[in-house]
Amino acid sequence: MSEPGAPAAGDKAPRLQLFAIFAFGSCGSFSGETGATVKCDSGGMTAISIQFGYPFRLYQIPFGMPNCEDESEARTLYLVGDFSAPAEFFVTLGVFSFLYSMAALVLYLRFHSLYTENTKLPFTDFCVTVCFAFFWLVAAAAWGKGLSDVKAATRPSALIAAMAVCQGDGVLCNAGTTPAMGLANISVLFGFLNFLLWAGNCWFVLRETPWLRPPAPGDSAAEQGAIDKQ
Repeated sequence: MSEPGAPAAGDKAPRLQLFAIFAFGSCGSFSGETGATVKCDSGGMTAISIQFGYPFRLYQIPFGMPNCEDESEARTLYLVGDFSAPAEFFVTLGVFSFLYSMAALVLYLRFHSLYTENTKLPFTDFCVTVCFAFFWLVAAAAWGKGLSDVKAATRPSALIAAMAVCQGDGVLCNAGTTPAMGLANISVLFGFLNFLLWAGNCWFVLRETPWLRPPAPGDSAAEQGAIDKQ
Protein backbone atom coordinates (compact mmCIF):
# COMPACT_ATOMS: atom_id res chain seq x y z
CA MET A 1 0.00 0.00 0.00
CA SER A 2 1.09 3.54 -0.64
CA GLU A 3 1.51 6.25 1.93
CA PRO A 4 -1.47 8.48 2.83
CA GLY A 5 -1.92 11.08 0.13
CA ALA A 6 0.08 9.18 -2.47
CA PRO A 7 -1.53 8.63 -5.85
CA ALA A 8 -3.68 5.52 -6.20
CA ALA A 9 -1.48 4.40 -9.08
CA GLY A 10 1.27 3.80 -6.53
CA ASP A 11 -0.58 0.69 -5.33
CA LYS A 12 -0.39 -0.76 -8.84
CA ALA A 13 3.33 -0.17 -9.42
CA PRO A 14 4.60 -3.32 -7.59
CA ARG A 15 2.21 -5.42 -9.66
CA LEU A 16 3.48 -3.83 -12.86
CA GLN A 17 7.06 -4.60 -11.83
CA LEU A 18 6.27 -8.22 -11.03
CA PHE A 19 4.44 -8.92 -14.28
CA ALA A 20 7.16 -7.17 -16.30
CA ILE A 21 9.77 -9.44 -14.69
CA PHE A 22 7.71 -12.52 -15.52
CA ALA A 23 7.30 -11.37 -19.13
CA PHE A 24 10.90 -10.56 -20.04
CA GLY A 25 12.31 -13.28 -17.77
CA SER A 26 10.30 -16.10 -19.34
CA CYS A 27 11.16 -14.93 -22.85
CA GLY A 28 14.81 -14.04 -22.31
CA SER A 29 15.65 -17.24 -20.45
CA PHE A 30 13.92 -19.62 -22.84
CA SER A 31 15.89 -22.44 -24.43
CA GLY A 32 14.55 -25.40 -26.36
CA GLU A 33 15.74 -28.51 -28.12
CA THR A 34 14.66 -30.13 -31.35
CA GLY A 35 16.03 -33.08 -33.25
CA ALA A 36 15.62 -35.99 -35.62
CA THR A 37 17.13 -39.40 -36.31
CA VAL A 38 18.55 -40.51 -39.63
CA LYS A 39 18.90 -44.23 -40.41
CA CYS A 40 20.87 -45.05 -43.53
CA ASP A 41 20.29 -48.15 -45.63
CA SER A 42 23.66 -49.41 -44.45
CA GLY A 43 22.20 -49.75 -40.98
CA GLY A 44 23.91 -46.82 -39.31
CA MET A 45 21.73 -44.43 -37.30
CA THR A 46 22.56 -40.82 -36.43
CA ALA A 47 20.73 -38.77 -33.82
CA ILE A 48 20.61 -35.01 -34.41
CA SER A 49 20.02 -32.72 -31.44
CA ILE A 50 19.82 -28.94 -31.82
CA GLN A 51 19.65 -26.37 -29.02
CA PHE A 52 18.03 -23.00 -29.66
CA GLY A 53 16.75 -20.09 -27.60
CA TYR A 54 16.58 -16.34 -27.15
CA PRO A 55 17.11 -14.19 -29.22
CA PHE A 56 15.93 -16.79 -31.78
CA ARG A 57 18.36 -16.07 -34.59
CA LEU A 58 17.80 -19.57 -35.92
CA TYR A 59 19.78 -19.01 -39.08
CA GLN A 60 22.94 -18.85 -36.93
CA ILE A 61 22.37 -22.27 -35.31
CA PRO A 62 24.25 -25.05 -37.16
CA PHE A 63 23.69 -28.77 -37.11
CA GLY A 64 25.35 -31.65 -38.90
CA MET A 65 23.48 -33.57 -41.59
CA PRO A 66 24.88 -37.09 -41.97
CA ASN A 67 26.02 -38.39 -45.33
CA CYS A 68 24.75 -41.91 -45.88
CA GLU A 69 27.11 -42.45 -48.80
CA ASP A 70 30.14 -41.57 -46.71
CA GLU A 71 29.27 -41.69 -43.02
CA SER A 72 32.63 -40.21 -42.09
CA GLU A 73 31.57 -36.89 -43.61
CA ALA A 74 28.75 -34.64 -42.42
CA ARG A 75 27.40 -31.54 -44.07
CA THR A 76 26.70 -28.46 -41.95
CA LEU A 77 23.22 -27.02 -42.26
CA TYR A 78 21.45 -24.20 -40.39
CA LEU A 79 17.98 -23.70 -39.06
CA VAL A 80 15.78 -21.29 -40.99
CA GLY A 81 14.51 -17.93 -39.79
CA ASP A 82 15.39 -14.85 -37.76
CA PHE A 83 12.82 -13.98 -35.11
CA SER A 84 15.05 -11.81 -32.95
CA ALA A 85 13.22 -8.54 -33.71
CA PRO A 86 9.91 -9.31 -31.92
CA ALA A 87 11.68 -11.24 -29.14
CA GLU A 88 14.19 -8.47 -28.40
CA PHE A 89 11.49 -5.79 -28.59
CA PHE A 90 9.41 -7.79 -26.11
CA VAL A 91 12.27 -8.23 -23.66
CA THR A 92 13.46 -4.62 -24.00
CA LEU A 93 9.94 -3.33 -23.34
CA GLY A 94 9.72 -5.52 -20.26
CA VAL A 95 12.99 -4.14 -18.89
CA PHE A 96 11.99 -0.53 -19.51
CA SER A 97 8.54 -1.17 -18.00
CA PHE A 98 10.18 -2.50 -14.86
CA LEU A 99 12.55 0.46 -14.61
CA TYR A 100 9.81 3.03 -15.20
CA SER A 101 7.41 1.46 -12.71
CA MET A 102 10.25 1.37 -10.16
CA ALA A 103 11.00 5.06 -10.70
CA ALA A 104 7.29 5.88 -10.57
CA LEU A 105 6.89 3.99 -7.29
CA VAL A 106 9.72 6.00 -5.73
CA LEU A 107 8.08 9.19 -6.97
CA TYR A 108 4.66 8.17 -5.65
CA LEU A 109 5.89 7.17 -2.20
CA ARG A 110 8.71 9.62 -1.47
CA PHE A 111 7.78 12.67 -3.47
CA HIS A 112 4.00 12.47 -3.63
CA SER A 113 3.63 16.10 -2.51
CA LEU A 114 5.69 17.20 -5.50
CA TYR A 115 3.65 14.89 -7.71
CA THR A 116 0.34 16.35 -6.54
CA GLU A 117 1.47 19.99 -6.62
CA ASN A 118 3.08 19.88 -10.06
CA THR A 119 0.41 19.47 -12.74
CA LYS A 120 2.96 18.53 -15.42
CA LEU A 121 4.13 15.35 -13.65
CA PRO A 122 0.72 13.60 -13.58
CA PHE A 123 0.09 14.57 -17.20
CA THR A 124 3.50 13.22 -18.25
CA ASP A 125 2.92 10.05 -16.21
CA PHE A 126 -0.43 9.55 -17.94
CA CYS A 127 1.06 9.95 -21.42
CA VAL A 128 3.89 7.51 -20.65
CA THR A 129 1.44 4.99 -19.16
CA VAL A 130 -0.72 5.13 -22.30
CA CYS A 131 2.38 4.59 -24.44
CA PHE A 132 3.45 1.56 -22.40
CA ALA A 133 -0.04 0.07 -22.67
CA PHE A 134 0.02 0.50 -26.45
CA PHE A 135 3.54 -0.89 -26.79
CA TRP A 136 2.66 -3.92 -24.67
CA LEU A 137 -0.24 -4.71 -26.98
CA VAL A 138 2.01 -4.42 -30.04
CA ALA A 139 4.87 -6.37 -28.43
CA ALA A 140 2.66 -9.21 -27.19
CA ALA A 141 0.96 -9.58 -30.58
CA ALA A 142 4.26 -9.41 -32.46
CA TRP A 143 5.98 -11.89 -30.17
CA GLY A 144 2.96 -14.21 -30.33
CA LYS A 145 3.26 -14.27 -34.13
CA GLY A 146 7.04 -14.66 -33.89
CA LEU A 147 6.67 -17.57 -31.47
CA SER A 148 4.29 -19.32 -33.88
CA ASP A 149 6.93 -18.98 -36.58
CA VAL A 150 9.61 -20.30 -34.22
CA LYS A 151 7.46 -23.35 -33.49
CA ALA A 152 6.99 -23.97 -37.21
CA ALA A 153 10.71 -23.60 -37.94
CA THR A 154 11.85 -25.88 -35.11
CA ARG A 155 9.42 -28.75 -35.52
CA PRO A 156 11.19 -32.04 -36.20
CA SER A 157 9.14 -32.39 -39.38
CA ALA A 158 10.54 -29.06 -40.66
CA LEU A 159 14.03 -30.26 -39.78
CA ILE A 160 13.53 -33.49 -41.72
CA ALA A 161 12.14 -31.60 -44.73
CA ALA A 162 15.24 -29.40 -44.83
CA MET A 163 17.68 -32.33 -44.95
CA ALA A 164 18.37 -33.60 -48.46
CA VAL A 165 19.61 -36.93 -47.11
CA CYS A 166 16.07 -37.75 -45.97
CA GLN A 167 14.87 -37.63 -49.57
CA GLY A 168 17.20 -40.42 -50.62
CA ASP A 169 16.16 -43.99 -51.26
CA GLY A 170 16.58 -46.37 -48.36
CA VAL A 171 17.04 -43.56 -45.83
CA LEU A 172 14.62 -43.44 -42.92
CA CYS A 173 14.23 -40.16 -40.99
CA ASN A 174 12.13 -39.93 -37.86
CA ALA A 175 11.22 -37.11 -35.53
CA GLY A 176 13.43 -36.72 -32.51
CA THR A 177 12.99 -34.39 -29.55
CA THR A 178 9.94 -32.14 -29.83
CA PRO A 179 10.59 -28.67 -28.40
CA ALA A 180 8.83 -27.86 -25.14
CA MET A 181 7.49 -24.34 -25.66
CA GLY A 182 5.62 -23.91 -22.38
CA LEU A 183 7.86 -21.15 -21.01
CA ALA A 184 7.66 -19.23 -24.29
CA ASN A 185 3.86 -19.54 -24.27
CA ILE A 186 3.82 -18.14 -20.75
CA SER A 187 5.83 -15.12 -21.91
CA VAL A 188 3.16 -14.29 -24.50
CA LEU A 189 0.46 -14.65 -21.86
CA PHE A 190 2.27 -12.27 -19.53
CA GLY A 191 2.70 -9.86 -22.44
CA PHE A 192 -1.07 -9.51 -22.79
CA LEU A 193 -1.49 -9.38 -19.01
CA ASN A 194 0.95 -6.49 -18.93
CA PHE A 195 -1.13 -4.72 -21.55
CA LEU A 196 -4.26 -5.14 -19.42
CA LEU A 197 -2.46 -3.91 -16.30
CA TRP A 198 -1.01 -0.84 -17.99
CA ALA A 199 -4.32 -0.07 -19.70
CA GLY A 200 -6.13 -0.33 -16.37
CA ASN A 201 -3.49 1.79 -14.68
CA CYS A 202 -4.24 4.59 -17.16
CA TRP A 203 -7.44 5.29 -15.25
CA PHE A 204 -5.69 5.64 -11.89
CA VAL A 205 -3.07 7.95 -13.37
CA LEU A 206 -5.74 9.96 -15.19
CA ARG A 207 -7.42 10.65 -11.86
CA GLU A 208 -4.27 12.46 -10.72
CA THR A 209 -4.25 14.83 -13.69
CA PRO A 210 -5.89 18.27 -13.53
CA TRP A 211 -8.69 16.90 -15.72
CA LEU A 212 -10.16 14.66 -13.00
CA ARG A 213 -8.31 15.60 -9.81
CA PRO A 214 -10.70 17.06 -7.22
CA PRO A 215 -9.75 20.52 -5.90
CA ALA A 216 -7.56 20.58 -2.81
CA PRO A 217 -9.34 21.32 0.51
CA GLY A 218 -7.33 24.51 0.91
CA ASP A 219 -8.35 25.76 -2.51
CA SER A 220 -11.99 24.96 -1.83
CA ALA A 221 -11.88 26.88 1.46
CA ALA A 222 -10.26 29.88 -0.20
CA GLU A 223 -12.85 29.89 -2.94
CA GLN A 224 -15.64 29.64 -0.37
CA GLY A 225 -14.17 32.55 1.60
CA ALA A 226 -14.00 34.68 -1.50
CA ILE A 227 -17.66 33.96 -2.23
CA ASP A 228 -18.65 34.87 1.36
CA LYS A 229 -16.84 38.21 1.11
CA GLN A 230 -18.76 39.04 -2.02
